[in-house]
Amino acid sequence: MPSDVASLKAFIEREITTLRADVRRATDAVAPAPGRPDAPAPGEGAREARQCPCGQGHGASHSCVDAGEDHDPWRCLCATLPGIPVSAALLAPVRDESGAVTDFVIRAGNHIRSVEWLVPPDQQVGQRFFEVARTGAAASGLLSALSEVLETGRALGGLVVDYTEERYGRLRRVQLVHYAAACGEQVLTTWRPVRSQAELLTIDAQHLASMGWGWWDLLSGGVSWSEGLQRIFRTDPALPWTLLELCDHLVAADVSPFGEFIASVLAGEEPAWTRIRFLVLGEVRTVDLLGRPVAGTDGRPWAVQIVARDLTPQMRSRRRLVEKQVETEQLRQQAAAERHVASALREALLPTYSEGLAELGLTAAAAYLPAEPDAAVGGDWYKCRPLPNRRALIAIGDASGHGLDAVARMAQQRYAMAGLAHSGACAGDVTTWLNELVCSEPAPATATMCVGHVGDDRVFRWTCAGHPAPLLLRDGHVFALPTDHRGPMLGVLPGHDYETAEFPLEGGDVLLLYTDGVVERRGQDITDGIDALARALTGSSGLPPQGIIDRLTDEYERTAHDDDACLLAVRVD
Repeated sequence: MPSDVASLKAFIEREITTLRADVRRATDAVAPAPGRPDAPAPGEGAREARQCPCGQGHGASHSCVDAGEDHDPWRCLCATLPGIPVSAALLAPVRDESGAVTDFVIRAGNHIRSVEWLVPPDQQVGQRFFEVARTGAAASGLLSALSEVLETGRALGGLVVDYTEERYGRLRRVQLVHYAAACGEQVLTTWRPVRSQAELLTIDAQHLASMGWGWWDLLSGGVSWSEGLQRIFRTDPALPWTLLELCDHLVAADVSPFGEFIASVLAGEEPAWTRIRFLVLGEVRTVDLLGRPVAGTDGRPWAVQIVARDLTPQMRSRRRLVEKQVETEQLRQQAAAERHVASALREALLPTYSEGLAELGLTAAAAYLPAEPDAAVGGDWYKCRPLPNRRALIAIGDASGHGLDAVARMAQQRYAMAGLAHSGACAGDVTTWLNELVCSEPAPATATMCVGHVGDDRVFRWTCAGHPAPLLLRDGHVFALPTDHRGPMLGVLPGHDYETAEFPLEGGDVLLLYTDGVVERRGQDITDGIDALARALTGSSGLPPQGIIDRLTDEYERTAHDDDACLLAVRVD
């Protein structure tokens, strides 16, 4: 099968030429010879063709117009009206004093109703045409068009008139297309609906299903396309494509499949199906084709019918879906890599707690709680370790955002805070210096933090930058530490001096530090979340820090939550 357009067109032309030659030979073989009894004598057919419809016979040189006195040509014309398959009427002009046509009288008509609610022309004989014509006929220019036909002799090729009429309490409307020709001093006019209801439904069905069909007569070369096919290929209704012109619009890779399809149809296979891409006005259109041969008297295909369904919108959607799937997979892989890196960073940055705390009489346990098991980690962090001056650093914070950017900010703030704490400064000064660092960042970012120290005197000296206050579990009761000294979030107010508050601890006390992800719920006040956490902590009384963290973690995972969180429990032994 040809793989290029030129070879394919040559193949189709050869097939059609061969078919036409064979049909001509078969036609010549059965044509009647001049001397055969059943052949008409020369001129006899012409005389037969001139037989007047009124019943009078005429010679070869005679016509209805030049008939003798006993012949009425108008009667002859009127006798033919019932044979016209659309509404038809013979009109005589009505002129005013100046000779201008003001109306037409219906001289004769046939019995065809253009629509069921209109009176047929033969029942309106003798009436004036524009008196019985429905609303809209005068405004459409039909009167002037018929007058022009009468004056110039040029036929009216088609004028659409919108008729409206009230019948049986209902408004009726129809669009009729009028044709007319001059007959001496009268006008013969016909009219029919622009489209029948069946035609309209067929057009709608083609549009809804993105379908169309065409007919190619291989002998005469005639081509007929439905409106649906014209819509698919964006063609002029008056210029449907031949089979050769279809070949000119094939995508190069589909020339061979289309050739196989046409060859199957021309070979008489029924039905033949294929999916072909055409290049139409710069756009690739994907079309399903179903072909059927129409056999002639010799059993060979004399015509081809093709039904087409446009799949271009579906293929476009499918391409977008594939692109989305590829994009989603790339994002999934990127997120998985990010989670892996972030988790590795968090494992490196957030060890559980330091064993050196035991020398200071403290026991600690901590947990990082992701909102989803496979979610990328955020900026939540904690720190609990001994300092060189026999103090324990206890801190927790939350850098805004999620993913690697938040982890990077978290690491920066956590290490900066730890470094500043090694200077021996108090919690308020450490927080003040860290606030200046966050405020100086080029990219706007905020963070919350709670940081403090516990020394040999068992006093918790701490400060708070927009963070929830720690909870204290003492003798089975839970309460939040006072926050009168609490300052703004980090990165909000440059130059702010954070204060340090003191709270004495007792043996057996448990400090619980947490980030807001533990207590915040969508549609719920944060105080309700803090109260729920306090109740859960109360129920954990008597457990070691790790047992407390385990129980609170289970509680957190059982409830709906939208943010990552951290928990840090420190017991005074």
